[in-house]
Amino acid sequence: MKPIKFILSLLLMLLASSSAESKCSKTCDLALASYYIWEGTNLTYISNIMQSNVVSKPLDIFSYNTDTLPNLDMLRFSSRLNVPFPCDCINDEFLGHTFLYEFHPRETYASIAELTFSNLTNKEWMEKVNVPDSVKVNVTVNCSCGDKMVSKDYGLFITYPLSSEDTLESIAKHTKVKPELLQKYNPGVNFSKGSGLVFIPGKDKNGVYVPLPHGSLATAVGGTCTVLLLAISIYAIYFRNKNAKESKLPSKYIVVDKSPKFSYEELANATDKFSLANKIGQGGFGEVYYGEPRGKKTAIKKMKMQATREFLAELKILTRVHHCNLVHLIGYCVEGSLFLVYEYIDNGNLSQNLHDSERGPMTWSTRMQIALDVARGLEYIHEHSVPVYIHRDIKSDNILLNENFTGKIADFGLTRLTDSANSTDNTLHVAGTFGYMPPENVYGRISRKIDVYAFGVVLYELISAKPAVIKIDKTEFESEIRTNESIDEYKSLVALFDEVIDQKGDPIEGLRNLVDPRLEDNYSIDSISKMAKLARACLNRDPKRRPTMRAVVVSLMTLNSTIDDGSRSASAALSTVMEHDSK
Repeated sequence: MKPIKFILSLLLMLLASSSAESKCSKTCDLALASYYIWEGTNLTYISNIMQSNVVSKPLDIFSYNTDTLPNLDMLRFSSRLNVPFPCDCINDEFLGHTFLYEFHPRETYASIAELTFSNLTNKEWMEKVNVPDSVKVNVTVNCSCGDKMVSKDYGLFITYPLSSEDTLESIAKHTKVKPELLQKYNPGVNFSKGSGLVFIPGKDKNGVYVPLPHGSLATAVGGTCTVLLLAISIYAIYFRNKNAKESKLPSKYIVVDKSPKFSYEELANATDKFSLANKIGQGGFGEVYYGEPRGKKTAIKKMKMQATREFLAELKILTRVHHCNLVHLIGYCVEGSLFLVYEYIDNGNLSQNLHDSERGPMTWSTRMQIALDVARGLEYIHEHSVPVYIHRDIKSDNILLNENFTGKIADFGLTRLTDSANSTDNTLHVAGTFGYMPPENVYGRISRKIDVYAFGVVLYELISAKPAVIKIDKTEFESEIRTNESIDEYKSLVALFDEVIDQKGDPIEGLRNLVDPRLEDNYSIDSISKMAKLARACLNRDPKRRPTMRAVVVSLMTLNSTIDDGSRSASAALSTVMEHDSK
């Protein structure tokens, strides 16, 4: 691997041979980065990793994409958005900007370049500008300030990573920039090669092209762009495979602005007139049937007209909130009964997979990933949707699993919106499922923390494969009953874990006895213990002392990354969360 001095020397030689004006002497303050939206990302995440003096919050990015983004919480997977960033003259040699990024366990330069920063840089470039094993790494993204020799009408440019499906014609059509102009700004570039960077005239937040400042000495793309592309080609052994993969995402990940309306006849034909053979579920507000209207595999929920409130709640939320860990609403019907048409999830719900002995046992790593999936879905509706939503009925029955055992939250009929992420509302209507409801539910207090509590119960279910409320054999209870023969024969899963965790001495052996026996010895007791501690924090009787779902996601991400290598870093990640746990 050649040292950075050699690369800079090569750049100097190329710059010297191009033109006297090719060396950057001043910046243009602003450029745009074309960021490919991959599954699971959101504006908050993008604004955090690409933070600069022009981006400090999601709204700063949204303001440059109002023509393509209906609102802050509606990102279209497999599409692009423009992220503003400063265009600096780095080392007096080339135009770009260096972002500081905190290295996380299991990440590599390749994953950071290709996924996190959406191929705006590459692995080879990062290897050149970073010291190995650094906690924070430099991520350099190139930019352009225009070329007055080509046109003075354009002074704001998009750094655009080429993907496998791109061509000169497709980019021209997408950006509404003439092909001839694109070629002049990117001389000698093959727009169909599927890798590398090109620079495209962009529009400001008002939707207009920004001209070059009068008398500007901004770096010419005609000369310097060629130099930059040559330099980048030295590093770019591979650059753009991600888009080719992401462009093949199933249609269920594509966001639609409106859910289509189905006719009763379509749904009746698709379900054989709602026959018993097509019935796949029964909920509190209606039956669920399997059908394939318009050739799509769907789960069709049939609700009575009296369930209008719940119907409208789900319809309103799922047409506005889109995330890979929330079930996708395909359409609806309001003829005779109320119908909601969802994507069909192949593997049933979490409760079935945990409690049905006829199903094969899920591995511990799969259970950990499901926990993270659900946490991410809750974090999204708690932190990133506008307005904020509270599910109010999180339970294993409402967590669906697809063919890859990806967890998706379903059943938003009880969901409540609130004006503020930190607000607490009161209601006379107590909602939820026994075993998952927190103590404050008795008083009708509603906040995001009721979902956090229910999630804690789900974590205990993942560990034990026991239901939220357990029927106890009377012989097991006799020592506790003594003279009180009328005591109930049911115990909550929370109480069962409390007995083990609160016992004197090391609770590890007690936890082993609670672990799903179908896991046999194929789990880490340290991982089980950390999961139980996280669940305990979520189940704190004081809602203010429960962690946020954002903190839970961070803890689970760290815990997931330590399953195989036995690292102790998860303890540090859990420490902040555990501070909330009263003992």
